[in-house]
Amino acid sequence: MSSPPPTPLLVDIHTHIYPPSYISLLSARSTVPYIHRPADNDNDETADARLIILPSDDEPSKPRHQRGRPLDRSYSSLAAKRAFMARHGIAISVISLANPWLDFLVDDLATSAPRIAADLNDELDRECAAFNDHDRTLVGSPSGQKLYAFATLPVTAAVPAVVAEIHRVRALRHVRGVILSTAGLRGAGLADARMDAVWDALSETQTLVFLHPHYGLPDAAYYGTGTGTAAGSDSGHVLPLALGFPLETTIALTRLYLAGTFDRFPELRLLLAHAGGALPFLAGRVDSCVRHERAFAPCTPGGQRSGPARSIWDVLRSNVYLDAVVYATPALKAAVDAAGGDRVLFGTDHPFFPPIGDDDGQGKWESVQMNVRAIERAFGDGGDGHGLATASAILGGNAVRILGLDLD
Repeated sequence: MSSPPPTPLLVDIHTHIYPPSYISLLSARSTVPYIHRPADNDNDETADARLIILPSDDEPSKPRHQRGRPLDRSYSSLAAKRAFMARHGIAISVISLANPWLDFLVDDLATSAPRIAADLNDELDRECAAFNDHDRTLVGSPSGQKLYAFATLPVTAAVPAVVAEIHRVRALRHVRGVILSTAGLRGAGLADARMDAVWDALSETQTLVFLHPHYGLPDAAYYGTGTGTAAGSDSGHVLPLALGFPLETTIALTRLYLAGTFDRFPELRLLLAHAGGALPFLAGRVDSCVRHERAFAPCTPGGQRSGPARSIWDVLRSNVYLDAVVYATPALKAAVDAAGGDRVLFGTDHPFFPPIGDDDGQGKWESVQMNVRAIERAFGDGGDGHGLATASAILGGNAVRILGLDLD
């Protein structure tokens, strides 16, 4: 009887943390994003602190101690991260600051953004070092887990300061890229001309960009423009997170493509959250629309410029990586068909989407199991071993190769 195949290495490239200094930063605010501590204002010392990061969380009809989500230790504790990893057999995690990063630092704070970003990135690097030095045993055992990080950029600062931080974090031992929202610099979007200096620095340093959504779509897209329905009051986070986030990424990447960004910066590398949203499904439609767009044909009336020099398929297979945070086999198959099995990477989105009602926190998270099962079902062994090889690559091998992770 043949022995079962070895358990593949599990690497989580989509997992977040709010370091202590960031918790302090949000706790000092009273507008979105902010942390509300009921004991300070509501005379309720038994209530949890609340994390309010989405505009739809800040509903005036609700008292502050009921807005947003409870801020438990999983958002900031390395011990909680270690326990989560052990529970799910995750050997390596690549942590990143969760949304909304430093996008909100405007006015006077914008001048401090470079210092705040540098302090946060140094803090993440130190946390990774402390975590990895906890017990240097075999990777894969509960005590042999490892952390790496994606750094945060001071996107509201002057462009040279953003570029300088890209170069600076390359020297941090545990940093393997940067995380960036679709808002770009000062909310102007990723296709803004000022981003070219950022793309150039990222290309020159071969720094991977983890592109993550936050702002979604306008509330009217979900709830209409009538009166009587407060944003988010009828379905919580379902519409903004299930549809708004992935559609935001879809639009942002397509705008970058139409702006010729990948033609100008062919070495640019982007890792798209949530498998690139709808891109794997809609890439063919994007390709067709570009081919038939009169504005891209100089020979037609009104045609003034050519379209992208490369096809969207070429960009997906050369410049783009996709995470596997899609929870279902059809979507995962579409991601692999679009980008390739060697360009899709496992993620959990921890600490978001925890089990509801799991008071002791000891059970496995259904959201994580859904992602693992989707990979296993999509690439079960068909008898030739190729399916298992693809599944193993997505679960961990791709991340080790693409991010240069150290297994020793």
